[in-house]
Amino acid sequence: MKIDFKKGNGLVPVVVQDVETNEVLMLAYMNEEAFQMTLETKIATYWSRSRNELWIKGKTSGHYQYVKEIRIDCDEDTILLKVKQVGAACHTGNHSCFYRLYEF
Repeated sequence: MKIDFKKGNGLVPVVVQDVETNEVLMLAYMNEEAFQMTLETKIATYWSRSRNELWIKGKTSGHYQYVKEIRIDCDEDTILLKVKQVGAACHTGNHSCFYRLYEF
């Protein structure tokens, strides 16, 4: 199985899910280098589109994501990481970035 990093300017979306609760924690992006680092270290590493650099989740905050499982979608262009989240996944301090309910 391989991931198609050629689509989307070399970036693939990554859905991050809590391995214990299945709660969706965040959405991020990886390039091939971030994916390889994640495989090697078992710590989630992403590509920061705003800073244009690799981003090891938790390096500055201590809120690491320890990767327990990696799944690839049927088109091989989206990643699902199941992680053990230490602390908050969201920069706001919330456990998940999806803490706001949209009323309709």
